[in-house]
Amino acid sequence: MTPLTPHRTRRRVASRILAAAAGFATVGALVAALPANATQDRHHGGKGGRTVDVQLLSFNDFHGNLEPPAGSSGQVTENLPDGTTRKVDAGGVEYLATSLRTARKSHPYSVTAAAGDLIGASPLLSGLFHDEPTVEAMNKLDLDVTSVGNHEFDEGATELARMQNGGCHPKDGCFEDGKKFKGADYPYLAANVTNEKTGKPILAPYWVWKHNGVKIGFIGVTLEGTPDIVSADGVKGLKFHDEIETVNKYAKILDKQGVKSIVTLIHEGGVPASGSYNYDCDSPSGGAGISGPIVDIAKGISPKVDALVTGHTHNAYVCTIPDPSGKPRMVTSASSYGKLYTDTTLTYDRRTKDIVRTSVKSANHVVSRTQPKAADMTALIGRWNKLAAPVANQPVGYISADIPGRGAASPEEPLGDLIADAQLAHAKTLDPKTSLALMNPGGVRSDLVYKASGSEGDGVVTYGEGFTVQPFSNTVNLADLTGAQVITALQQQVSGSNEASPKILQPSAGLTYTLDMTKTGAARVVVDSIRLNGAAIDPAATYRVAMNSFLAGGGDGFAALGQGKNPLVGSDDLKAFNDYLTANSSATSPIAPPKADRITIVK
Repeated sequence: MTPLTPHRTRRRVASRILAAAAGFATVGALVAALPANATQDRHHGGKGGRTVDVQLLSFNDFHGNLEPPAGSSGQVTENLPDGTTRKVDAGGVEYLATSLRTARKSHPYSVTAAAGDLIGASPLLSGLFHDEPTVEAMNKLDLDVTSVGNHEFDEGATELARMQNGGCHPKDGCFEDGKKFKGADYPYLAANVTNEKTGKPILAPYWVWKHNGVKIGFIGVTLEGTPDIVSADGVKGLKFHDEIETVNKYAKILDKQGVKSIVTLIHEGGVPASGSYNYDCDSPSGGAGISGPIVDIAKGISPKVDALVTGHTHNAYVCTIPDPSGKPRMVTSASSYGKLYTDTTLTYDRRTKDIVRTSVKSANHVVSRTQPKAADMTALIGRWNKLAAPVANQPVGYISADIPGRGAASPEEPLGDLIADAQLAHAKTLDPKTSLALMNPGGVRSDLVYKASGSEGDGVVTYGEGFTVQPFSNTVNLADLTGAQVITALQQQVSGSNEASPKILQPSAGLTYTLDMTKTGAARVVVDSIRLNGAAIDPAATYRVAMNSFLAGGGDGFAALGQGKNPLVGSDDLKAFNDYLTANSSATSPIAPPKADRITIVK
């Protein structure tokens, strides 16, 4: 039995785990989770008076972005006093470390927490090594605790257990001679993820931070819909439970243990009314400045919980949403990729052992690239870059300008179209009858940036840059779909589970249609406008469709795409993309950004 007890070696201050491991099980291997009642005692200062301000630093959705994210993915929007906005370059673990360490100064009571997706969908520097570099960086950051997110399950529960416990990768082995991966110093919390056979949580459901008599409990959950957005292999044998019911269950348990101050780390989020990180979310009354799943979840979570640190949507907000008793409660999110961190003040009452809600204050802060870099993070990046260089620096193609992907202004992304074209080209080498390809927007993780980075020339696309765009190791799959199923798939972009937050598929060249966002649900897709190479889609005809293996399994709410017949599995999607760039570009004839005019959007 491999214990899920984090190693507390390289800690900023002395700390200790005060309980023995409880017997939770993962799939494929029996492991013991960090004990549910584990506590940490960090010796920062004296006891003080009746109340003490506890600093809660938090972030989310880091996704292995050790180096500053490129292009628009590495920028945040800031509201200026004169009513205008500006873009600010942000992110990179060298700067995040400096920001957090500076913020902790003069704060004897400080705890750092995260809300999931610290790993998974990572750039090559981390992803090539199964995210060991990111876990190492989080240890150096003195991260205290995190919830799991959906991407923590990209490689399955057993690999997640390795992230906690350490040890060499079962297939790729150890990446550095004489060094064994030590695992996370911090606990991963997964209160609403259980083993289907045993019914027990696969990781600790909660954790308690303790210092000089101050106790704050942390409950960690991911979104219940994780199986819908992760490959089937990643969640095999696991069950994901309702977020509200789970949090309320463990809030009662903590309360009975005398822990009255509780923070929930939840990998689910919302959409603020503004994209600016310093937008006043509470300017409309009652938290009306935010929408999305987190609103109803926050309204249903027990008043015993004093604050919610959220994630998943990659948005930035600091809002108050009323709890079931009507009292305002802080709900925060710090964008993504380490571009922001949230600084929340929790005023702890020693007599009641609870947080004084009326005194809670919070704000998001930019992880500016104008501040000094943390030397230990620079060394970490350099060490792993040296190992990755032989693979990362290989040129695979050329572009004539930035090709926006994740940071595109429109739901149809130029880079998404390019990827769909690449998948269609690959599919035609396997079956010339293939007529279209569809790419999920969540699978496009970054932009392709023209400006040179490091020693490469302007416009050169390296293997590492391609990996950052498509890091999931999906395959390009072919399947026969009826025209009716294709139409249904397009409607599923904006209906059902995707109605509130549409997921617009990126189409290959030749597929065009109109999306009328003034309507609701499936009616947003103007069926009569759907054309393939100029001809109307015939509901009764059969079309050979290319898509990645995630979509072929019905992922992201696209059940119709999972109903294909005569499946054929091609190469991995990154190889298909790189091959396309190599075949269709050169230094003298680079690829221009697609016009992204395949979908006509009516607003």
